[in-house]
This record gives sequence, C-alpha cells and structure tokens, in this order.
Amino acid sequence: MKKVFYLSLTIIASVLIVVCTIEDDDNPAKCEFLFQDLQDLKIDIEDYASSSICTDEFECRYIAFGSKACGGPWAYLIYTTSIDTLELQTLVTDYNERENDYNLNCGATSDCSVPIPPTGFTCEDNLCIPTF
Repeated sequence: MKKVFYLSLTIIASVLIVVCTIEDDDNPAKCEFLFQDLQDLKIDIEDYASSSICTDEFECRYIAFGSKACGGPWAYLIYTTSIDTLELQTLVTDYNERENDYNLNCGATSDCSVPIPPTGFTCEDNLCIPTF
C-alpha cells in the first residue's frame, strides 16, 4: 500500500511541476522535460506492474500502455490481480493521456505498427508469461 501511495505522490508532484513551470507549447526545453518526465513515469508504472506475482490465487491481465503518435498503444503491460488493479489502470490512463498530449504538442512521430495483445498466459516462477 505504501508503494501505491508513493507512486501516486510521485505522479502528482510531476504533474504539478509541469503545470507550474511550463508555459509555451513550442518550447523545445518543455518538450525535453516532458519526455524525461514520461520516461520516469513509465519506469515507475512498469516497476509497479512487475511487482505483481502470478500464483493460483491471482489472475494475469494486460492493459494497453503508451500512446503512439500514429495512434494506438506502444505495448501491452502485463500484471496480475495481486496489486491494486484500479490504481494501475488509473496510472496507465493518466500516462497514456499525457503521452498523447506530448505527441500532439511536441511533434512526436512513431511507427504505425500495431502490437499484438496476448491471447493467454502461463505462470512461471511467479511471473505471467504471455502467449500469442
């Protein structure tokens, strides 16, 4: 629970820093800052999702993660119900919206490939292994 609290606190602080320090959408320094902020948040979210464990008691799931400039997600984030799934969904939704804003305001580009979602999972060494 402390991990969720600190992750939420980190995201809120990051948003406040961006809102309070950036004014001009065409500023390259702003885009560089936003990009680094997104990278930091991505690591925090991936770490949170990877802290989930796979056992008979918990279900493996996935969620679309990231927002390509061309549209759609970058990947599917794998997690289990051993963590606060609503918190993870909220964090991922916020991240996806922020990356979409970055794409629109900073002229980001991406490939237009579409990641394939898992069709199932196996559980190995307490990790969800996706099958396609």
